[in-house]
Amino acid sequence: MEAKKSLKTVAACALSVAMLFAGAACGTSDGSDDAASSDSGSKASELTGYDVSSVQKDDDIAKLLPDYVTKDGKLTIGMDTSYAPAEFLAEDGKTPVGFDVDIAKALAQVFGLEADPETANFDSIIPSVGSKYDIGISSFTVTKERLEAVDFVSHFDAGSAWAVKKGNPNKIDTSDLCGKKVAVQTATMQETEANKIAKQCEADGKDKLEVISSKLQTDVTTNVVTGKADVFYADSPVAGYAIAQTDGQLEMLGKVEGVAPEGIVIKKGDSQMDEAVQKAVQKLIDDGTYLKILKYWGVEDGAIETSEINTPGAE
Repeated sequence: MEAKKSLKTVAACALSVAMLFAGAACGTSDGSDDAASSDSGSKASELTGYDVSSVQKDDDIAKLLPDYVTKDGKLTIGMDTSYAPAEFLAEDGKTPVGFDVDIAKALAQVFGLEADPETANFDSIIPSVGSKYDIGISSFTVTKERLEAVDFVSHFDAGSAWAVKKGNPNKIDTSDLCGKKVAVQTATMQETEANKIAKQCEADGKDKLEVISSKLQTDVTTNVVTGKADVFYADSPVAGYAIAQTDGQLEMLGKVEGVAPEGIVIKKGDSQMDEAVQKAVQKLIDDGTYLKILKYWGVEDGAIETSEINTPGAE
């Protein structure tokens, strides 16, 4: 599938999701393909997740799982639930929802396990996979650096995007950010890139670029809305959704950059778990469940056709 997508498309999809969430109430989806885009307000108020209860256990895949995963009957997933629409908390403030959450639940169904998504700080997830968590699913871009610490099974394609105040009053130019303040989420690829740009500004003798790092994406967005930062940098679906949630206070700057695979985090060297997760993701892709989940959340432009193990996507 073509991975390159315009930010305008992502924004449009995110906006529809944001509008539906404006009046959300606790409930479940009826599982229809067009649950997020058709019918009326009653359907919209139920947009809390795609119903994956019909996904059946695959015994051949389930038997690949190592004992440390199956012994308690749960698939424990670490995720940073501040990253809508991938993973965030519902209106009750405690229930994880989002397309990554639905994928995780579908994987658990394939394994015949109970899904147990747990909220964590983004930078704490990778060190905890294999001990506290069976897997991590939290919009992790697959990078060479991360592959030195953990294994990955690809499940989505995303790029990076910039966002500024409506009308770009500070005249931000992403080709020259020296002297500006850039907001990013801690431990993300975007933070790494922003720090590289900051070092280059220093090396060139230009004005300092200040990187404002926050543990929650909601705080990243707020920093630009309030003027604490000039611009934020985030995954493209997340940027589109965050902008839609600000009621026109922010806008996208430029186009999506560096589309790359995102992956499910697995303990380093656990080939048994790698294979089980890869086969389970591929099964969901092949039977159509995966695309239905992405369409429900309006992010189908990031769909992949083949899930792979440890394929680096970004430096």
